[in-house]
Amino acid sequence: MTARSTLSCEIDLDAPGKRHGFLRLPHSTHESAYGFIPIPIAVIANGRGPTVLLVAGNHGDEYEGQIVLGRVIREVEPAQVSGRLIVLPAANFPAARAGRRVSPIDGGNLNRLFPGDPDGGVTEQIAWHIAEVLLPLADAVLDLHSGGSSLMYAPSALIRRSGDAALFARGIAALKAFGAPHSYIVIPGTNGGRTLSEMAFRRGVLHVGTELGGGGHATPQAIRIAERGVAGLLRHLEVADLPWDAGPPRPPTRILDVGGAEYYLHAPEPGVFEPLVELGAEARAGQPAGLIHHTETPWRAPTPVAFARDGVVLVKRWPGLTARGDCLFHIGTDTGS
Repeated sequence: MTARSTLSCEIDLDAPGKRHGFLRLPHSTHESAYGFIPIPIAVIANGRGPTVLLVAGNHGDEYEGQIVLGRVIREVEPAQVSGRLIVLPAANFPAARAGRRVSPIDGGNLNRLFPGDPDGGVTEQIAWHIAEVLLPLADAVLDLHSGGSSLMYAPSALIRRSGDAALFARGIAALKAFGAPHSYIVIPGTNGGRTLSEMAFRRGVLHVGTELGGGGHATPQAIRIAERGVAGLLRHLEVADLPWDAGPPRPPTRILDVGGAEYYLHAPEPGVFEPLVELGAEARAGQPAGLIHHTETPWRAPTPVAFARDGVVLVKRWPGLTARGDCLFHIGTDTGS
């Protein structure tokens, strides 16, 4: 028997025009015996052309994408579209409503649970519906992330490195069209291979992700980068013509590689983290990156942490309090692209 999604869609994703409503995920609780979780979804379709799946709120405390995709739903009209936009602005809706990275219902981290399970927990069911119902409709996916509550990124876009030369070339062109200040390329199989980007990668679907900022808040700079990036990418894909990227020309995106463990710096012990470098800085192997101060034994000298290799600082930890194993920084190295 073929598996079937437990989620149902209130709107017709195939007909032309603009519609919005909810994916209904049945969820019986003490407070609501016959209730459902309403996951917002919209479609804007007109004529022939590609289908682009726009996703935000994969992690609920990443707000930049949620804000920008709300604007897409409100402002973009079918006459501006040649093809179809399917918009999922709060993919892990329970997490988005709670402002948390993971679902308060089952602790599920949506972007670590793909391809999901139609008979699993709430978050696994959402993952399965995206992977098995929505993703097969898409010619391309734009998946808007940021650093959430614990990390702050230099605003960036990213793709996976692919052995498919044509798909990889399309990815590089898409990064340039999005036009974030930094772009980077990650190796397949990261984060356990259970992300939306990995699902698209395995199926040969163009996937562009972002890390737009973070810190549990949205800045005007990050929102503007996201708006211009969405407009630039959708125009590049020939699916929508939006005026959001009007203004002075942007510098070309700087394309970087992000590889294995040596690109990441983790806390060796708990304490209060003092960063010594800023986002976008050029780091050198062995360079002091930060200090971990010991709250319980302040007479101890702070523990220094250092970069393992040269690179550009793409992300740093945002909260001061840190635990052993927390990511403090990660870097990228120039590809020459």
